[in-house]
Amino acid sequence: MTETLQGTSAWIRRFQPSPDAPHRLVCFPHAGGAATYFFPMAQALAPDVDVLAVQYPGRQDRRTEPCIEDIGTLAAHAAEEVLGWSDRPVTLFGHSMGALIAFETARRLEERGRPAAGLVVSGMRAPSRRGGTGAGTGAGTARAETEEELVAGILRLRGTDAAVLDDPELVRMILPTIRSDYRAAESYRWLPGPPLRTPIAVLTGTEDPHVSADGAAAWREHTAGPFTLSVFTGGHFFLNEHADDVRRVVSDHISRSFQPNSV
Repeated sequence: MTETLQGTSAWIRRFQPSPDAPHRLVCFPHAGGAATYFFPMAQALAPDVDVLAVQYPGRQDRRTEPCIEDIGTLAAHAAEEVLGWSDRPVTLFGHSMGALIAFETARRLEERGRPAAGLVVSGMRAPSRRGGTGAGTGAGTARAETEEELVAGILRLRGTDAAVLDDPELVRMILPTIRSDYRAAESYRWLPGPPLRTPIAVLTGTEDPHVSADGAAAWREHTAGPFTLSVFTGGHFFLNEHADDVRRVVSDHISRSFQPNSV
């Protein structure tokens, strides 16, 4: 089901190879998430877009590797991988914690003189608006002391099948990874710098308890290029309920990146 280019590492998954597509989309999962979350996206956009998904250490086929509890380190690895796939324009798409990693990856690509064609972020307030505790994990459970508290917080977000969390063995497998990801997101601190040249599209849910309207709109400060904001009904995982519309926003953002003077 997967394919990688020769010489690439375990960081990239390619579920629906589209070698003739003129554009690539690199997807970054949320805290506790895995590359397979974006399998439907890859199916839907092929063959027009070659969709790749980042697989962080500590989950699925990388479950024996230690998790990385630092957004900057994750972004540095991701940037190196993306450079290997940048023989055509690349757009980055991240949800929740993945939005932070995608943003920091975009910064590193610009520093290397290889800017992304576009950046799509969802379920995350702007890095410049991330103050206080639990900032941007999207769960509010980063510091939960008991397994029950952590599971309750995850269930409130409605991003994980409740049946999974009813299985004690599965819970024991996934909770350490989720805790590590929450620590990475909570410890992230934005370092001020010049805005990206990369256009940014922001997606947010009307009932997301962790992303206010102002927090979503503040992403405008992070690009000198075009900016769009799309608001959907729903909570933190609104993109599960609006999958077709989310894919349409992503496709439109990619299409606009081909227009002259779009960056």
